[in-house]
Amino acid sequence: MNSIPVTVRLLDREFLVSCGEEERAGLLAAAGLLDGKLRELRGVTRTVGFDRLAVLAALSLTHDLVQLRERHAERERELLHSLGLLRRKLEAALPPAS
Repeated sequence: MNSIPVTVRLLDREFLVSCGEEERAGLLAAAGLLDGKLRELRGVTRTVGFDRLAVLAALSLTHDLVQLRERHAERERELLHSLGLLRRKLEAALPPAS
């Protein structure tokens, strides 16, 4: 994998990050999301330090990720349960294999 330098802007600061060419679009999307969260937090908190805002943004985005994972796991459990019920109904409706 060849690394390429990519410049990302967070709260009007530039950071140079190396990544693979295939990861560039994802990195830029992530940087855009993070920049938006930083700007949102800067507007609603009295915190002015970039480092503190970065930690708050990381905590907020990580919290969102944990919630999404929990919802995904719950939906997966529900789907597996439903598929099990459906399988049992199909087995009951079909004649036994000889």
